[in-house]
Amino acid sequence: MCGIVGYVGSREATPVLMNGLKRLEYRGYDSAGIAILHEGKIKMVKTKGRLAALEGKLNSVDLKGHMGIGHTRWATHGEPSDANSHPHVSSGGKIAVVHNGILENYIKLKDFLISRGYNFQSETDTEVVANLIDYNYRDDLVKAVIETLNEMEGAYALGVICTDCPDEFVAARKDSPLIVGLGKDENYIASDIPAILEYTKNVIILEDREVVRISAGRAEIFNLLGERVYREVFHVDWDVASAEKGGYEHFMMKEICEEPAVVKAAISPRIRDGQILFENFSLTDEMVRSCEKINIVACGTAYHAGVVGKYAIERLVRISVEADLASEFRYRDPMVDKKQITIIISQSGETLDTLMALREARKKGSHVVSIVNVVGSSIARESDDVLYTFAGPEIAVASTKAYNAQLTVLYLLALKFGQIRGTVNDEDIRYYLDQLMGLPGNMEEILRDKKEIQRFAAGHYNAGSIFFIGRNIDYALSMEGSLKLKEISYIHSEAYAGGELKHGTIALVENGTLVICPMTQDLLFEKMVSNIREVKARGAVVLAITSRKHAPEAEKAADAVIAIPDIDPLIAPVTAVIPLQLFAYYMSVMKGNDVDKPRNIAKSVTVE
Repeated sequence: MCGIVGYVGSREATPVLMNGLKRLEYRGYDSAGIAILHEGKIKMVKTKGRLAALEGKLNSVDLKGHMGIGHTRWATHGEPSDANSHPHVSSGGKIAVVHNGILENYIKLKDFLISRGYNFQSETDTEVVANLIDYNYRDDLVKAVIETLNEMEGAYALGVICTDCPDEFVAARKDSPLIVGLGKDENYIASDIPAILEYTKNVIILEDREVVRISAGRAEIFNLLGERVYREVFHVDWDVASAEKGGYEHFMMKEICEEPAVVKAAISPRIRDGQILFENFSLTDEMVRSCEKINIVACGTAYHAGVVGKYAIERLVRISVEADLASEFRYRDPMVDKKQITIIISQSGETLDTLMALREARKKGSHVVSIVNVVGSSIARESDDVLYTFAGPEIAVASTKAYNAQLTVLYLLALKFGQIRGTVNDEDIRYYLDQLMGLPGNMEEILRDKKEIQRFAAGHYNAGSIFFIGRNIDYALSMEGSLKLKEISYIHSEAYAGGELKHGTIALVENGTLVICPMTQDLLFEKMVSNIREVKARGAVVLAITSRKHAPEAEKAADAVIAIPDIDPLIAPVTAVIPLQLFAYYMSVMKGNDVDKPRNIAKSVTVE
């Protein structure tokens, strides 16, 4: 959540900062602002609302200067307002700060600063940081920031400018992402790569508890003891076009249409001569054979992928798998030990709850394998092994292509583990690999025929409440379909296991209620038909999503049917989720919502 950009160089800083903030809009925000240091003074413009409102204010202000910091804020401490917007300036105007994260001990620190004569203009924790740096400042900004960080509790990514430092600024991070961009005679900071990709592809990914002093000519990194630290430069191998719409109306539609290529990219490098190969994998065959249990931990859409992964691994590997919400995992003192493998899933690799769950699992001795999209992210760096999804940048807040990339990697992992433990024979390996290799073509078929889904959405976008029901893997799929709809259409939606209908849920079904039923599991098809008849008898309107071979039978029970290519039921979620994603997309478009930036939610949740 939130976005940070900083710049120092020969260009005018304001256009660079604004351009960077625009490329971070997908992270979610409710206010924005920038601060420029020029001729020994900090000039600041900030406002509640979107970047368009900030641009409107900037049009009437002469904000010149070659160094500055910018921020898009998602409210945590204090409501969205001009006063609570970032940047925040210390009482005397010497220090300006932008901050992602949460300062947990801010009340104690604020009381101390008030006792020392500092005044506060906002309700935020970040203003405390600005004043505390000012309090600790003794002609050395790096030392002042380090001393301040040693007094802070919580998560942070910081950008700091000081009126005494006209040619350099300072940044730092802990549990909240921050990168340094290296240009020619200019340098940058940002909370994500797309913000600076137009200017440079060379970045340094800061580690936790590191501070960087940045001038136009260099970037010096220190630990919290003030010692120099050296980091490798990472070269980004994708370009600006990957983070732009490319002719699509919305990023979400672009990313849905990229799913066939994404799945292919996740599979192709990992299959050689009929074998599944994971490069630089330290998890040994013996560790897999001796494993007694597998934990899958994630949040949101990644968690839903993990639930599908649980079904796949249990079926193929014949080992107990527990799928857990990262936000709950460490607070129940989980029974994890060195005989278990923990799979962590995150698109951004920075989801704080998931990162904390990873640390909990490792602390208890579990070997951690992460499935992430962003190379060099915190979760990737702190895992024992990492499997990248190769999905490229995902800009829309509602995740689509990342989900299918995560599923694909989970299937490969399940097959690999099954092969090692002897629960999947060579013939089955060849069968499932053929099925996986056929996925991109099947997905393209679905995407070529979107009009039927669009037509159905056109007739139901005013629905007040929608239910998704499914059984077995289709229940996990229903949870993801329901989440997508809620995220971007703002229609109340819930997912239920089909077998639980008569245990209370069916009381909510009344005349005209829309019910969506994934029906991809052959063994449970007839039971799902019975569930459809149950809700139809109470007046529901039913959309079924099923394989072509089952479509004629489904049409006898449901009001409408979306037929998808026939595929093995175990991996059907990869194709069956696409109609659910498209349905959510069209429902949102027809309601006139901002599809890519839905209200109140952020792309990467970097606070607990």
